Amino acid sequence: MNLIYINGKFVPAEEAAVSVFDHGLLYGDGVFEGVRAYNGRVFRLKEHVKRLFDSAQAIMLKVPMTQEELGETILETLRQNNLKDAYIRPIVTRGVGDLGLDPRKCNLATVIIMATEWGALFGDLYEVGLTAVTVTVRRNSADALPPNIKSLNYLNNILAKIEANIKGGNEAIILDSLGRISEGSGDNIFVIKDRKIYTPYTMNNLKGITREAVTELARIRGHEVVERELGLFDLYTGDEIFVTGTAAEVAPVTKIDGRIIGDGKPGPVTRDLIAAFKELTQTTGTPIS
Repeated sequence: MNLIYINGKFVPAEEAAVSVFDHGLLYGDGVFEGVRAYNGRVFRLKEHVKRLFDSAQAIMLKVPMTQEELGETILETLRQNNLKDAYIRPIVTRGVGDLGLDPRKCNLATVIIMATEWGALFGDLYEVGLTAVTVTVRRNSADALPPNIKSLNYLNNILAKIEANIKGGNEAIILDSLGRISEGSGDNIFVIKDRKIYTPYTMNNLKGITREAVTELARIRGHEVVERELGLFDLYTGDEIFVTGTAAEVAPVTKIDGRIIGDGKPGPVTRDLIAAFKELTQTTGTPIS
């Protein structure tokens, strides 16, 4: 029986519920994280918890527990469900209010933690590579909704994913309002060209925790990793392309907008980073028990 943590209690999944007046449901007013557990350890738990608290701070949402308490509750959720390899979803909403927008009507935030078994997001495509397509949906302007707020309102990403699905792609390439590469529907983008690894600045995309881990692994291996503005030409002419994310991990991209990337197969640097990331996740992290 899968148990869900809601506001201090563990309840069976089929009984888990929030109020219809919760502003997380009504308006997407809240924040969340995606966290992974591997081999009995939670990968970069403190970093994920801190990012959730930073997101909450940015929208003036008070989390009704400390970072340490939330981290321990995530671990307890895994223990309650006897999970050692899992995807974990902590959520904090503004809480129960009324049908108006005023967040002052919400007296106490709602905290939810879900955990479930998780496999490879893209299945066999890690061996052959993803097909990505550029979508017409543009990334929300940082002036309107800062991308480093991991908001429950994910409509921007969902619309991009819908368009990618319609176009037959496994993943979307989202541009900003100026036509620069931003990110995928749920992952950061890297391109390898002439033995250098490039990735967009994080001004217009989420500063991914997996992105940071893979950047560290690449530099340890002697690769130069450069943050800069990227356009579609940079992707179309790249030697290798991969995306990173908590759910996606490290996934190769071998076709974009009908253009074959490299030789059409996951490249050597990408394959090496996939293996290195797998080793890192299997051997590091906060023990569940």
